[in-house]
Formats: sequence, C-alpha cells, structure tokens
Amino acid sequence: MTTDFAMVFPGQGSQSIGMLSELANSFTQVRQTFEQASDILRYNLWDLVQQGPEEKLNTTAFTQPAMLVADLACYQVWQTASNNLVPKYLAGHSLGEYSALVAAGVLDFADAVLLVQARGEYMQAACEPGVGAMAAVLGAEDDLILACCEEVQQTHSGWIVQPANFNAIGQTVIAGHKNAIEKVIELLKSRGVKRAILLPVSVPSHCLLMRSAADKLALDFKTIKFAEPKIPVIHNVDIKIHAGAVDIQGALLAQIYQPVQWVKTIQYLAAQNINKVVEVGPGKVLSGLIKRIDSNITSVCIEMPKLIDEAITLCK
Repeated sequence: MTTDFAMVFPGQGSQSIGMLSELANSFTQVRQTFEQASDILRYNLWDLVQQGPEEKLNTTAFTQPAMLVADLACYQVWQTASNNLVPKYLAGHSLGEYSALVAAGVLDFADAVLLVQARGEYMQAACEPGVGAMAAVLGAEDDLILACCEEVQQTHSGWIVQPANFNAIGQTVIAGHKNAIEKVIELLKSRGVKRAILLPVSVPSHCLLMRSAADKLALDFKTIKFAEPKIPVIHNVDIKIHAGAVDIQGALLAQIYQPVQWVKTIQYLAAQNINKVVEVGPGKVLSGLIKRIDSNITSVCIEMPKLIDEAITLCK
C-alpha cells in the first residue's frame, strides 16, 4: 500500500543552463522527451537548455516550452523509476500547471508544447520591453502590499500594479508598469519593509497587462482537445479542482493576468492530509517555498538521479 502524496511542477524561474544534464546521463527518457519536443518546435530545445545562450533561454517564449518539457521529462523518469507510483493530487506553479495537466491526461504532449510556446509569445507581445516589471517583496504582510499597490494606482491614473505571486508566507511578487512598481517599492520601504527588489524578467506576468495574451490564447484553446483529468489538478488561480474543459480553460486563461495563489494551493494539500510532495522538474524552488508555507510537509525534488530513490521511498 502506497502513502498519499502530491506532485508539483515548477514554472518560469527554475530554468538554468545545463539543467537535467545529470538526469539525462542516467535516464534515456530525458533526451527522448526533448527530442520529441524539438521535432514539434522545429529547433533543438536540448541544445538551448544545455548551451544557451542564457538570455535566449530566459526569454519567456523559449522559457515556457523549455520548462514544460523539462518537467515532463522528469515525470517520465518518475513513472519508470517508481514503477508508476501515482500521486493523489497534482499542481503546478503558474506555467507548471500545463505540465500537471499533461501528467493528468488532460492535454496531449504535442498540444501542450505548442500551447505554451504560443502563450510565451503572446505574453511577450502583450507589453513593450521596458514598460512592465516584477519585484519580489520579502517580509511584508499581504495587506500592506495590497494597500501600497492600491495607493499607487489611485494616485496615478492608468498605472497597473498588483500582487502576481503569493509564493510563501512573507514572500510575494508584484507585477505591473515599471513606474508603478518602483513607486510601490518606495512606499514599502518607507513603511519599514527592508527587501523589495526588481526581478530580471522579460514580461510582467500575472497582472492585467497580460489580458490581451489571455484573449489570444482563448482562440487557440478552441482548436485543442481537453480531456477529463485522470488525476485531480489543483488550479492555482482559484484553488479548485476542475473536471470540465470549459472550467479548466477558464482557470488557465485567468491565471495569465491574475495572481498565483501558491500559499493557498499548499494549504489546500495540507487540509487534505497530504504531507508528502514530490517536485517534478529542474531545481528545488517549490520545495523551498513549501517548507516556508508548512513545515509539516516533506518535499523532495527529483532533478538528479540520487534524489529519485529518496522520493520513491518517501511515497511508498
């Protein structure tokens, strides 16, 4: 009898040059998954993630397919190494939700690769370079951040700034117009917040500046088949499990311009008595966030071969 566990998939921000190279040396599924994606994308995705250039990998139109495929390569490895241990729940941080939906059988791999490529392109086109920005705010209450965002928007008509990621207790990301972000940072620091820093990102994700990207992606959804999930997926925009195609699509579109509720996602898992989580993809960003949200949850990432056995033991 296996224990109940969840799997979570990272999104943008977990990418790095050389990611999954060690895993690829031990499991053929990694290169095979990247080769399959490269045929779909018509460029060598594995070469990009191994050799760069880093600036290109960090451009969202390339980051999004790279992260989706990296996540799913890790999931293929998990299925083989664990003899297909199945989680009780799936979730993904922002873009990672697409990986979760492929793992759940909702989206076909090829459809998902093309969707996230388009998603990245639409998000890049939604905001002129230099107009938008994102900033990480550490050690501040959510209410204070919200109040500062609202104050700046009320003072400067037409400026957009809002919380984009509720990542952990005391770790929130804001997004919007760069001028507005800078004003919010000034306000926060004047009110005792010591750390609020601009992030090196190419688009201001999860704010209203991305609404046009959602509108374009909605048209693409009409050409894609969305099946019923075989494993429940917790959507991080509304902390709900959706079964129907219309509701799943609605959640995916809303998450482009609304905040990622990662704290509430992990709290939902805890409320379902899930205390074991496997992070499926490069890095261990989500494992770090989970530890800050709920120290009673044990989280293991599987980006390297030596961690696979540890994760399997945890979930058996």
